[in-house]
Amino acid sequence: MHDEFLCHVTAYGVCDGRRIGVPLGTYRAPTLALALWWLRDRASWIAERLDPQPDTPHLPRGALTPVADDAPDVPRVLRTWCADALQQELVADELAAGRLVRIATSDDTTEYELLAESVDALRMQRASPPLVVPVA
Repeated sequence: MHDEFLCHVTAYGVCDGRRIGVPLGTYRAPTLALALWWLRDRASWIAERLDPQPDTPHLPRGALTPVADDAPDVPRVLRTWCADALQQELVADELAAGRLVRIATSDDTTEYELLAESVDALRMQRASPPLVVPVA
């Protein structure tokens, strides 16, 4: 069982023709449960900032505008992922097995990526000798 997890949230976009990543948060979770909680919390945080409820008091009147029905709906994807117990179980199983987990969704301008990985698995990768294949 892996006991500690490194979690990252990043937004990627294109600037001057180059793909640029903007870190939105990092968390070193001491338990699997806290890693999952943090990923859900960050996904909800992004969703709320992209698509706040229309009656939110801090928004000025007319600040929100509807988008086309066929526009990518990042907030819906993230909220659905957060509420899906089966997806949460799958992520937990992957992390517990020491595998990297990546949840990503995008709209027309930005890709949002949530990553989590076992700190123990990272340490084991660094400690193992590199695979060297002789070339004739």
